[in-house]
Amino acid sequence: MTNHKIIVSLADRSYPVIVGSGVSDQLQDLLPKTAKRVAIVTQENIPLKLDLEIENTTITIGNGEQHKNLQTIQLISEKFAKFGLTRSDVVIGVGGGMVTDVAGFAAASWHRGTAVIHLPTTLVGMVDAAIGGKTGVNLEQGKNLVGAFWQPTAVICDVDSLKTLPERETRCGLGEVAKYHFLTGDDLLALEMTQRIARCVQIKAEIVSADEREQGGRAVLNYGHTLAHALERSSSFALAHGEAVAIGMIFAAHLAHSMKRIDDHRLAYHYKVIRDIYRLGVEVPKTIKRTDLISFMRLDKKAINGLTFVLDGNNSIEVVSGVDEKYIDQAFDAMQVL
Repeated sequence: MTNHKIIVSLADRSYPVIVGSGVSDQLQDLLPKTAKRVAIVTQENIPLKLDLEIENTTITIGNGEQHKNLQTIQLISEKFAKFGLTRSDVVIGVGGGMVTDVAGFAAASWHRGTAVIHLPTTLVGMVDAAIGGKTGVNLEQGKNLVGAFWQPTAVICDVDSLKTLPERETRCGLGEVAKYHFLTGDDLLALEMTQRIARCVQIKAEIVSADEREQGGRAVLNYGHTLAHALERSSSFALAHGEAVAIGMIFAAHLAHSMKRIDDHRLAYHYKVIRDIYRLGVEVPKTIKRTDLISFMRLDKKAINGLTFVLDGNNSIEVVSGVDEKYIDQAFDAMQVL
């Protein structure tokens, strides 16, 4: 099995993403030369144990999105202080996207910026969350509303971590993989898993390198995410992120269709890819109300000029602001959301 090395090009802050089997063994060589201590942020039952040659401590945080909050950042920071972590040391996030988001934000905040390395152990983490420097935590009002851009110094995607991944977690990852399918048209499912992850990383690396702080083109990485985040919140996170993204892309397709940005054929293509090829769910749970979803979507980070979505169209996928609520209702009607 071939290992892959993809560079996220950001001038003097460029960093490698290593993808392959057993590549976690490379961690020691990727630690900053200044580091004398390592703080590992992880969760219980993460199938990846680190063997480091320098002083280290492990900080275990709770499982589930309910722990992705400022209280967890405070807990981590207090443990950093007790351990004596300095700005010259390094934080390592080991786990899924929730862990890398939290570890990254804690590192960005500690002493106003301490190096962080991510070792994602889920498919979502490897193809999306751990790469690109977006970190953050949730508030009651919405997902990822508090955070920072803080690029890691390296990301290590050891595919051996995926061997024990539950089937649902794999499906969740496929929600993000399907997103890249629409961004590029690549037949990603035709690739072996390591190649598939590497290709997704390459796509994201190119987009992030061109627009690090989401001032333009990077926003297309949020395809399906406006509704997805609202679904996660409305379901109290009973819907996992990748599951919500799949439904969110179907909604975005219906919304684009209502606005006459895409035709019937393109709408049907979304169902073919997401439901038939990737075998992901495409329906909003009947217990979730559209009024709740719209309320959460109004709090989305992109909603600067009214309701804002990433939508398909003649100019490919792009950000569209100021969307009239009548089109949103038409899309929900088509999806039979109450």
